Order: sequence, then structure tokens, then C-alpha cells
Amino acid sequence: MSAYGAISLPNRPTEPLASTLWKLPPSAPGKPASPFTHLSLHHFTLARALDTPGLVDYTHSVFAAEVAKGTTYPQEDVPSDPYSRDAFTSYFWAADVLVAIGTSAAGQDGGEDTGVEVKASVADVRQERAWVECLVGFYYVKPNYPGRSSHICNAGFVIPPPHRRFGYGKTLGKSYLHYAPRLGFKASVFNLVYTSNVASMRIWDSLGFTRAGLIPRAGRLRRADGEGEEWVDAVVYYRSFLEEGEWRALP
Repeated sequence: MSAYGAISLPNRPTEPLASTLWKLPPSAPGKPASPFTHLSLHHFTLARALDTPGLVDYTHSVFAAEVAKGTTYPQEDVPSDPYSRDAFTSYFWAADVLVAIGTSAAGQDGGEDTGVEVKASVADVRQERAWVECLVGFYYVKPNYPGRSSHICNAGFVIPPPHRRFGYGKTLGKSYLHYAPRLGFKASVFNLVYTSNVASMRIWDSLGFTRAGLIPRAGRLRRADGEGEEWVDAVVYYRSFLEEGEWRALP
């Protein structure tokens, strides 16, 4: 549900998109080395996720903790009304979700910038590991607007705390540029990238997104030191998935 009500999903593929393998770049100076060499990306809908034991419950627990922290997403809970699984599935699993599993893919180079399609299943890559060990990130992709503007999508990214500091965010961002057009979208808007989220802003700046606007005092967020709350501005980011000539050629 959005400010526009329920939004239909145009041109949505009827089958899961192909899984892809992404080679991780070398660790930046001063950053810890990743225990993985690659990220394996897999396309899910809620129906498919419900057939994958523990996936929805684990992603809910991670996202609910992020909401409780109160520094990155606008959702808010209170002790008497914690962020429920139903609220999470209605929001995060409303359309398409991409799940990133960390792996050391011996003998496969993958693609650092574009990824390569692979036939490995989630079970193949997971290798019976617990989700907390191997699920290094996940994000949704869904329309940002209805009807005549439903070609523009929105996404929300989460990296579980055990897998932060390894620089996975940019690889997830690159994978988004691969998957969102294949889900039928022609452009992307991020409505609320809080200016306190410096790491996220660096990623979108580096991947060719345009700062389309600034919303003053867009979020009443908790301070990083835990001492109260503060008003934080947010940047609106935009990126087209098409070249200008491709737009002119559209019917």
C-alpha cells in the first residue's frame, strides 16, 4: 500500500528471473576482508519465499531490528506495537525481492560489474548454512507510482549487521541495475535517502544516480549515539534505465 493505494505491477515476469553471480571487488584499504569471493543473487516473490523454510521469518527479524533502531527507514514501532510479520510482508514482500547469498565460487569468475547468469539454486549456494551465516543482503523492487507512472520503480536495501563493513552495498546496487529493468521498469526513484546515511549516498552517487531533490527535515530519526532524536534531511535520487534515444522510440 502507498499514498496512491494499491499499485498494480505492470509487465511483471511470470517466472523467476535467472540467478546471477557477482564477483566481489578487492577490499578497500582499511576495510576487513570479506569471507566470500562472490555474491549469488536470487529472485523471489512472497509465494516462492514461503516455500523456502525460514527465509521470510529471518528477513522479518532483520528488518524489524532496523525499524527499531530508527536511523534508516521511516517505519516506526513502539514497545506496545512492535513491527509485525504481517506488516513486513505487506510492505517488503509486496512485489519482487532479490536475495544475496555469500559464497566462494571456486572456478567461477562471475562479473564484478554486470554479473553472469548461473543455474545454481538457492539450496546449492546456501549449502545448508543458517540464513544468518550466508544471507548478506536483500532488497525489494516495486512500482513507486501507479498507472501512467508505474514504469518508475523504488527499492529498499538491507544488509544484516553480521555482514556489514565488507562493502557489499555497491555490489547489491549494481545487481539492482541488472534486475530492475528485467522486471519491466524503465527508471528508478529513491524517495528518502536520509543524509545521515552517508554510505548509501556514496553508492548511489557512484552508480550514476542524480540527486533530483532535497526534502528538508524529512525524518525524525534516532541519533546515532542513542541520545534522543533529530530532524534529518533526505535526498531524492533518480536514474533512468534507458538512453534518451530509447525513450523517444517508445510508443
